Amino acid sequence: MIHVSATPVLALRGVSKRFGAVQALTDVDLEIHAGEVVALVGDNGAGKSTLVKTIAGVHPIDDGTIEWEGRAVRINRPNDAQTLGIATVYQDLALCDNLDVVANLFLGSEITSGSVLNEIAMEKRAKELLDTLSIRIPSVRIPVASLSGGQRQVVAIARALIGDPKIVILDEPTAALGVEQTAQVLDLVERLRERGHGVILISHNMADVRAVADKVAVLRLGRNNGVFPVKDTSHEEIIAAITGATDNAVTRRQARTATPAGATATVTKEDAK
Repeated sequence: MIHVSATPVLALRGVSKRFGAVQALTDVDLEIHAGEVVALVGDNGAGKSTLVKTIAGVHPIDDGTIEWEGRAVRINRPNDAQTLGIATVYQDLALCDNLDVVANLFLGSEITSGSVLNEIAMEKRAKELLDTLSIRIPSVRIPVASLSGGQRQVVAIARALIGDPKIVILDEPTAALGVEQTAQVLDLVERLRERGHGVILISHNMADVRAVADKVAVLRLGRNNGVFPVKDTSHEEIIAAITGATDNAVTRRQARTATPAGATATVTKEDAK
């Protein structure tokens, strides 16, 4: 089991972001520790994508503070995030179908000997990385176009690890994948945690979230709406936080069971339905 340090690797304190008259994020707090998987969930329009892009340097924040290992930093562009040690795997993967696995892994970070690509060194490093992550690919020299959806996803994640980042952001990594391919990706997420990476997992699939996440951070209408430890929180409680529902089956049941013996519980119209 990975020891979670007291100081988070990445911390957002009161982060806000506006686009003209639209307030996309308001006073958002978030902490990510090494060796921890934090699922970021919320309904469509909750601000998940905007928050991820502020961390990745696509949208600089307007207010608030971003801390990296306890010190305040500015992330104004993607290169700033990469330099700190933040890697992002977007939903579209951004892989080149006509290139092989090695070329995709090192795209933009090629190893050279003088002015010539060092293909041998890149292939060796690719095999070592894939083996470390227990990623099964028929060959590192086959075109990415010939890989399955799950294999393409794990190649995209492996590419993000070339620079040995401390935080890895995964945007809907299991979207449109089958059961076996989803299991392969979730296994990889667990291996990232075992290697000591902090992982931000954006997902609408609560089964995936509960399978691998340590905590669930809920966004609603651009604001924090709770951070829940997965093992101590029911599915219904997380859904209630996502939807903003305060009157639901969970809260009504809790109210009934909390009524002292001999007391008469008030029956509402909702309970009578």
